Amino acid sequence: MTFTQITIVGTGLIGGSFALAARRAGFTGKIVGCDREAVLNKARDFGAIDRGVTSPEEAVKGSDLVVLATPVGSIIDLIERIGPLVAAEALITDVGSTKMEIMARARDVFGLNVNNRFLPGHPMAGKENSGVEYADADLFRDAVWLLTPFPGQDIAKPKLAGFTDLLSKFGARVLTFDPAEHDRVCSLVSHLPQMMSTAFASMLVEELGDDPQAGAIGGRALREMTRIARSPYSMWRDIALTNSGNIQDALLKLEQKLAHIRESLRTRDLEEEFQKAHELGIKK
Repeated sequence: MTFTQITIVGTGLIGGSFALAARRAGFTGKIVGCDREAVLNKARDFGAIDRGVTSPEEAVKGSDLVVLATPVGSIIDLIERIGPLVAAEALITDVGSTKMEIMARARDVFGLNVNNRFLPGHPMAGKENSGVEYADADLFRDAVWLLTPFPGQDIAKPKLAGFTDLLSKFGARVLTFDPAEHDRVCSLVSHLPQMMSTAFASMLVEELGDDPQAGAIGGRALREMTRIARSPYSMWRDIALTNSGNIQDALLKLEQKLAHIRESLRTRDLEEEFQKAHELGIKK
């Protein structure tokens, strides 16, 4: 399926980058943005959208692809608000960082037809800065775009395949995941690092205040460990609310590991922890 009009609800970093990536990928149709007026003005100036509409209900009219690129709580609300208004032949997708509650709401709204109407997604890409002024057509290049299909949902069908083909043109690598496993794994590899960075930066503020020498002493390691601590609470609030059980489990495991390291500072157990850490196969 070839899309002719895309509506992006939430034209910030992710939504704006989606629009720019679509243009670079050769999309020649209309891109409608939906957000606050001030944000839409920036998105137009940035060349991300052709038209801006503040009302989601109006923004989705005439679109055959609707991308919900807002915080998770807003995505859940938008599915109920605009789901019944979107054309039956159109596809709705989202970029939410948690999936279980989003998918539950989509099932409530679309019922047995959910497999034809809604494709849950989550791009594993972003920056510590939010806003369309930080949007980048290359944001998704070489990044993983996770899809968590509903049971029996066939992403090879034309409408869904048209979307995955567009993602491939972005340079993204599309992977499918079970939604419950998605939320568990993301709590470990995405949500936990944010909470760690936030806790670490908050502790440093309490211990060192605004001491200008602290940054110079800490150097690169400090910058890397605290970079994402600048991420907006408005986004992470909803992630914490919709994936709290998994995040609590991840934090508990980390607390136990930190306690073990604290107790092992004068023993060879510390060396074992370093050796185990070196086994982590994450590419730089």
